[in-house]
Amino acid sequence: MRLHIDRKPVKVYPDTKRVIARFFFNGEERALEVIRKVLEFSDAKVFSLISPILQEYSKRHRNITKILTRHCKKLKKQFTTLGTTFEDIDEYTRLLIGAYFTHEYSIESAAFFNPSIVDDPDQTDLVEGEKRVIISFRAVGEGHISSIVFRRALIDAKNNIQVLPVGNYVDEAEVIKNAIYVKKLFLKKAAYAQIDPSVLEEVEGKLDDKFEYTSLSNVIKDSKNLNKDNPQRLIEYDKVLWLSDTYHTIIFSKDTDISDRVIFPISEFERKGIEDARFVKFVKDDGKVLYYATYTAFDGSLIIPKLVQTEDFYEFKVIPLYGDGAQNKNLALFPRKINGKYVMMSRIDGWNNYLMFSDKVNVWENPVLLKQPRYCWELVQIGNCGSPIETEKGWIVITHGVGPMRRYCIGATLLDLDDPTKEIGHLVEPLIIPNNDEREGYVPNVVYSCGSIISNGELIIPYGLSDYSSSFATVNLELLLNKLLEEKPIL
Repeated sequence: MRLHIDRKPVKVYPDTKRVIARFFFNGEERALEVIRKVLEFSDAKVFSLISPILQEYSKRHRNITKILTRHCKKLKKQFTTLGTTFEDIDEYTRLLIGAYFTHEYSIESAAFFNPSIVDDPDQTDLVEGEKRVIISFRAVGEGHISSIVFRRALIDAKNNIQVLPVGNYVDEAEVIKNAIYVKKLFLKKAAYAQIDPSVLEEVEGKLDDKFEYTSLSNVIKDSKNLNKDNPQRLIEYDKVLWLSDTYHTIIFSKDTDISDRVIFPISEFERKGIEDARFVKFVKDDGKVLYYATYTAFDGSLIIPKLVQTEDFYEFKVIPLYGDGAQNKNLALFPRKINGKYVMMSRIDGWNNYLMFSDKVNVWENPVLLKQPRYCWELVQIGNCGSPIETEKGWIVITHGVGPMRRYCIGATLLDLDDPTKEIGHLVEPLIIPNNDEREGYVPNVVYSCGSIISNGELIIPYGLSDYSSSFATVNLELLLNKLLEEKPIL
């Protein structure tokens, strides 16, 4: 018996009109020259230049004056060099200087793919059988920089999916560095990030067992002053601060729609992108619901797995993940504890699926090999396609496998409810293979998902199409479970 996969007609495409206004800095010498010339402008000339800019860009950004002022404030060092201060500059000149140091970035211009899906915290005003969901996507813009974006969708009683229209603006969050760092864990992560061991040893001796960002910043500032003539060592000091930036809280304004919010790379260790967030609705032992997501931060050479936590999708706490098991990509958290432990899927070697247990949601050690590539369509590598899904018969893990011609397919396996190290069922053939309508795109021959959901007796799988756009597929849950349990391994 072959499973029937229903591909939905809904497709979500990248939208080049989705832009954010980001700080633009083109070098110290050029910055000083631009600021110097603007400060020489008459009041009339400043107003004549900034007025049309405000009129034009206020239609594209929620509060363009706030953005330009914030970007102007970032130039305090340059103002000091020129013998002035931010406070000495009048409002319109601040806005004009801010405009010269701002550029628009189209966050979805290249691709919009690899979705995950969770229940919306708000399930009010629905009829029986309906479900409101939040879908996260990996958006890619110029320079292949990835960010996390969101859409809200409505699933009806027949599992028809309506992705709701987006808002008029895209907003970055306010970033707050309010973390308390544990020195031992922080330095261990710094070692994984390949920061010079002698720098770490020096910093270690100057920090308390627990410290705040300002304490670390002061230590680094003092060390840099003592090593002004050693450019390479100065870079290593900067890397320590960059790592500290990976701990932060980001807060979106309450007047933003979910589609207005973008989690864009914050720290240097993720400057090349935030990849493949796997969101999961996590239910604590006391019944409280949190939403977690694992994602991959990439700086162009190093990968740092990170964890996001939120209750309402307005405020997100971001921290790196620690331990020998928190390496590489493909980390996916189970939606509840099992036998008192957090449980995580991983792929530490880039090839096989592993399982880990932990007392802490951010520390992962001792990964256990769960599954190796078995079938011809997955011999290159396997991995998960999001957090496992609990059913009465076991944990469904949607997987991906890479086969000949680097074709990605989506499969499934079933793990024991009480002991997920035991595989009790699996599919011999893939659930989803890229068809002729799905194989062309940014990266051809790829279907990939970062999380699925159960609704009205079906498993709904949102998935990326050749790393360009996204769509949805459904399969009958009972038939899928029966198929998982009946098939035997074929080598």
